[in-house]
Amino acid sequence: MRKAIFPGSFDPLTLGHLDIIKRSIPLFDEIIIAIGVNAEKKYMFSLEERKQFIEETFKDEPSVSVITYEGLTIDLCKKHHAAFILRGLRNPADFEFEKAIAHTNRRLSKIETIFLLTAASTSFISSSIVRDVIRNGGDYKVLVPEAVRIK
Repeated sequence: MRKAIFPGSFDPLTLGHLDIIKRSIPLFDEIIIAIGVNAEKKYMFSLEERKQFIEETFKDEPSVSVITYEGLTIDLCKKHHAAFILRGLRNPADFEFEKAIAHTNRRLSKIETIFLLTAASTSFISSSIVRDVIRNGGDYKVLVPEAVRIK
């Protein structure tokens, strides 16, 4: 069984995340979207809200599940018998950052990181941009899936 973990904070889930997940469904038998918990990070949306956004968005996709976790992603992969970590790349800066993590993860385990390039139509979207648009009263609804359109 080809199982992948797609880790992130998803604060909030964006159309970029949605694109990567939808395009990866045919590649894997199971995708676990893993919301990482970092006590030192300040989130706009609660953990439960973020989990609900993702569950609602993928409620009709049986191969996609959502969990929360703390600690190393490779430990989570081992716990769930996932051989792959799924990551999306928007730009060269993402690649350099993710490459270092992927090399470290492979050095510490046998887990491979699979990179998908975001679609051109969503490559500019990041959760931090969405949060900034929300904070400043902008129309963020064109940047996120239906489940996140809360206001």
